[in-house]
Amino acid sequence: MLDLIKYVVEQFAEDKANIRYEVEETEEAITVTVLLSDSDMGKVIGKQGKIAKALRTLVRAATPKDSKKYSVEIKERPAE
Repeated sequence: MLDLIKYVVEQFAEDKANIRYEVEETEEAITVTVLLSDSDMGKVIGKQGKIAKALRTLVRAATPKDSKKYSVEIKERPAE
């Protein structure tokens, strides 16, 4: 599933070298946090959040029924 998320995010982001993915797994769910540079936030989220919503819908549809639920969070990457 992480490969699907990476593929979609990298289609919209321009600064691909600064994208980071953090995966946190609990008993019920798997949370994937996408950390982006400030300049890519709007491109990946889209107008009125349409791209982010579509990404979440795609991930939900691709998740097998008997597996853990996935959630996708998109955040700005902190300056290093």
